[in-house]
Amino acid sequence: MVDEYVRARPSAPLRPHVGWYSGYRQAGVAAGTHRGLPSPYLTLIFTIDDPLVVAGHPDPRQSPGRYDALAGGLHVRPAMITHDGFQSGVQVALHPLACRGLLGLPAAELAATDVDAATVLGPGTVDRVRERLRQASGWAERFAAVDEELRRRLGRGDAHPDVAYAFDRLLDTGGRVSVAALAAETGWSAGHLTRMFRAETGLGLKAAARVVRFDRTRRRLRPGVRLAALAAEAGYYDQAHLAREFHDFAGCPPSQWMAEEIGFVQAAELAAGHHEDHD
Repeated sequence: MVDEYVRARPSAPLRPHVGWYSGYRQAGVAAGTHRGLPSPYLTLIFTIDDPLVVAGHPDPRQSPGRYDALAGGLHVRPAMITHDGFQSGVQVALHPLACRGLLGLPAAELAATDVDAATVLGPGTVDRVRERLRQASGWAERFAAVDEELRRRLGRGDAHPDVAYAFDRLLDTGGRVSVAALAAETGWSAGHLTRMFRAETGLGLKAAARVVRFDRTRRRLRPGVRLAALAAEAGYYDQAHLAREFHDFAGCPPSQWMAEEIGFVQAAELAAGHHEDHD
């Protein structure tokens, strides 16, 4: 049986654009379903061997699919990913405001949807990266292959600086900054800043703040952690408010998510060296 989860930081030129790389390889484990939860980052996945099987997309109108490489935008509903006990690949946590620079389009064009990454990167790029991943001798070499490809794509466009500022403020505060405050800090009206933000990312400011807060909260959720204390720390009104938000974004209560995902959560925590971040 093989069950690996490894995480690494990108090279210095990519750190403003990419949060981290995650490498995963499972072989001979029990078949299962994983919830791809809303996050402040876009998802870019290059598989190594078997295709990625998405049984349910954030937008239920999108048909299930199989992907050698996938690009997914910001979303507010979970994706349901299934596997038969064999899966492997490298996942890139892509900052929404880097989407123009690396993929050549605003993140809003990918909002709430998953696409074959070849449609935005080109089939030659996907084939080249996957071949290098298969030939690599280890995770460091695989991450380097993806990093090299992304560095080659830098400089294809920039988001409006005030939109970038607003998104960074949401990340820095854990989603606990008001739209009014962001508007005052950037000099725009709340309505205009929200429209600019949505046109770039695909989410309004309030929705993005909810996603950031949910993402940070669920990454601190572990067996033995008191939900009431976690809710207060994150700025929810109370434990019931946290439970409602969790059901909205994950499609299940916190207890069910932990029961389903605890092995993955522990592996991710170990790979991260127990550091807190925005993943």
